[in-house]
Amino acid sequence: MTGEEILLGMALTVALATGSQVLANRLHVPALIILLPVGFTVGALTDVIHPGRLIGPDFPALVSLSVAVILYDAGLGLNLRNLKGVTRGIVGRLLIIGILVTFFAVCAVGPALFDIPLRVAAMIGVILVVSGPTVVGPLLEYVRPTDKVRRILIWEGTLTDPIGGILGAIVFHAVATSGQIDIGRGYQIGQFLISMGVGLAGGAVGTGLLWLALRKLRLGETLGTLAQLATVILVSAGCDIARDDTGLIAAIVTGLAVTNLPGLDMPARRPFLETLVQLIIGLLFISISSAVTPASVTPVLVPSLILIAVLVLLVRPIIAYASSRGSDLTVGEWGFIGWMAPRGIVAASTASAFAATLVEKGLPGASKILPITFLVIVGTVLLYALTAAPVARRLGVVRPSRTRPLLVGGDPWVIGLGKALESAGLDVLMWAGLDEERARIRAAGIELARGEMLATATNPRARLEGVTAVFLLTDDDDFNALASVVVKDNVQGPVYRVGPPQGSHGVVAPYTGGDILFGRSLVRHIVAARYRQGARFLLHPGSAPLPPDHDVLFVIRPDGRLDPVTESRPATPLPDDTAVLLGPA
Repeated sequence: MTGEEILLGMALTVALATGSQVLANRLHVPALIILLPVGFTVGALTDVIHPGRLIGPDFPALVSLSVAVILYDAGLGLNLRNLKGVTRGIVGRLLIIGILVTFFAVCAVGPALFDIPLRVAAMIGVILVVSGPTVVGPLLEYVRPTDKVRRILIWEGTLTDPIGGILGAIVFHAVATSGQIDIGRGYQIGQFLISMGVGLAGGAVGTGLLWLALRKLRLGETLGTLAQLATVILVSAGCDIARDDTGLIAAIVTGLAVTNLPGLDMPARRPFLETLVQLIIGLLFISISSAVTPASVTPVLVPSLILIAVLVLLVRPIIAYASSRGSDLTVGEWGFIGWMAPRGIVAASTASAFAATLVEKGLPGASKILPITFLVIVGTVLLYALTAAPVARRLGVVRPSRTRPLLVGGDPWVIGLGKALESAGLDVLMWAGLDEERARIRAAGIELARGEMLATATNPRARLEGVTAVFLLTDDDDFNALASVVVKDNVQGPVYRVGPPQGSHGVVAPYTGGDILFGRSLVRHIVAARYRQGARFLLHPGSAPLPPDHDVLFVIRPDGRLDPVTESRPATPLPDDTAVLLGPA
């Protein structure tokens, strides 16, 4: 290719990757639904973005390093404190049973469906055992299942990728170097253990380097992010040089270690790294799908649809049922887990890398590996994206839209507000630091958050699960202001703080941004004073006129959503709403 063609191909790939994800966001669908057809269509119309011409034979190595960055970022989101008890057992069984059942099922039906030898079916089977956080995560954000189900699926999807990558490399070498594949040989088990050892050693090296960079050198956000990228690429490349596909294990082990070791305090939100990962995902899917031609897809279209039906309707439900037996999962929870196994970027990247080499070696049927994988990815993502939400609702595992507020503070007026919200049907949670305040909350009959709740919420490595809105209502304005800045990225919902007195000379409260709860006219000391003088919180139907000398503080919508009045946004009750008012003193 000429220099102009390379520039055009790179620019077009970036534009398509970005545009597809923007369009998916506007349509509220997973990005893969747009990325894969766009890459396939543009690849069919032009070869300017084809990775074989644009990058050449080095494309698989670039894919491996890119996937390592994706898995490192996924590992940073896995808090080991959430993987305990029953959840740990279910995830472990999903990995073991899922890999074995999926592999042997594809080996059983593949030769008859696609007219391919068992060796090629084994290669396809090991490719399709992986799922991945890049596709499971967006689907779960769209569906909003309960925390337990979400946690299980995210852990399974993240951990199955590196294990599947290593198994793929082992099966690939067995297929490429022999006339048959011996699944049960101790030699292959030994090869797997060696690969795991190399990956774990690489992860230990990466963790040590990042501990030095982030803990000892105390690099800032910019240099710290740069150090993370450099470390992941260096360690992953070194492991892949030593042994194929072990860089994926090193990347995820490094991410897991960094986010769980004390003292490294990785933030829950990593804007630059998350942006880079999104770009990498878009580029990889556009590039890989552009390499699939219509001529290669047509002969395997109908058999691939049958394979998708087998995987979705038979294999995955069996895996979910076998993995959840004896656990405390409800029928709806294991049913939804049995309806969520999309394939993602690791399946596409391993198929792209292994298929090309096997085709060069002249293995019969190897040319069908990539189009079959492509169709399974498209089919499973499209099927689950269209059906996951209604299935979750039917099974009763959708997290309710009803707001679950966390009120931080133990003053009498805060407890009175909590009682008013509870009487409106909201599941209120409260936290306070002083023993007397906590005793006051217990005496009021409101659920008291455990002692470390706020420490968890302000921990930059953690997300506070189950809480959808935080209201900082303590009598320390500086605490409210600082906590509003720290907590906002760690809660799946908005964070509000009560306003400081006008003309306050606090350290940070007067200068911190963010929406002020109740507006500037009802700051903290005014609300507290009115409550001491006899003012009370009451519920008022939105269809009735507001009584005089009453202030609207919140509006509770029919579905349980809580809309507060803030400095920049009034909340007007509609006829079907309920208003929370503060009466006169």
